[in-house]
Amino acid sequence: MSDINYVKTEKLLPNPYQPRHKFESSEMLSLADSIKENGILQPLLIRRINNSDYFEIIAGERRLRASILAGIPEVPCIEVDCDYEQSAVYSILENVQRSDLSFFEEAAAIGQLTEHFGLTQSEIAKRLSKSQSALSNKVRLLKLPTDVRYFIEKEGLTERHARALLRLESEKDIWAALNIIKEKGLNVEKTENLIDSMCDKTVKPRKNVVKVFKDVRIFVNTFNKAIETMKASGIDAESDKTETDDYIEFRVKIPKKNMNEPTLKVLKSNSA
Repeated sequence: MSDINYVKTEKLLPNPYQPRHKFESSEMLSLADSIKENGILQPLLIRRINNSDYFEIIAGERRLRASILAGIPEVPCIEVDCDYEQSAVYSILENVQRSDLSFFEEAAAIGQLTEHFGLTQSEIAKRLSKSQSALSNKVRLLKLPTDVRYFIEKEGLTERHARALLRLESEKDIWAALNIIKEKGLNVEKTENLIDSMCDKTVKPRKNVVKVFKDVRIFVNTFNKAIETMKASGIDAESDKTETDDYIEFRVKIPKKNMNEPTLKVLKSNSA
């Protein structure tokens, strides 16, 4: 185990990829009182910034903030040898695993892991012990406009309220629904019924739905056969498929050695 060292609080800087944006005053004061009474029971994880005497927090920003409130000048830390990207990933994963992130903060954190650091939803799901469908549903919440997300959090609405609103196509309809939800204090079931009725009024007849669905399946099957053909030819291709309500995403990895080295594979014929 790495050594625990005490570091001055003014030498510790927050992680720019910290997914938590809200630190409730009452909770911070309560934690500060606990630290005064019992000390910091779990050291902070930090990394040194560019060989300087400043450090970036990987995990433990709440403990740092509470320690400052408690007037404690130094806090116990464990220094981890990693670069800024690893630090960001550790920080995001550590915070997402906690239960006190808001659902929008959790969605934004998962989105960062995909967009900024190239992790697939399959990799994230494995690290967080969550299903890919749960992650996909969480990330879809980011489709709601920023001011809508702020209103939902301010009014104390649930994640299921937010997911129901995703069915509405225009921001005007979303705000109309939000005003009714707030005015009437609708629970999730009544909110879903409201949105059902709003969608029924705006629904347009769709033509050739079956035909389009069949076409998509043809494309997916063609893709799968292409991967199988590469593997049969000796190419170590890897594929990862993610499916949500809105899209099917394929990611393919082909080792560069397969681009430079000719591969010969004899296929046996079934004919006599």
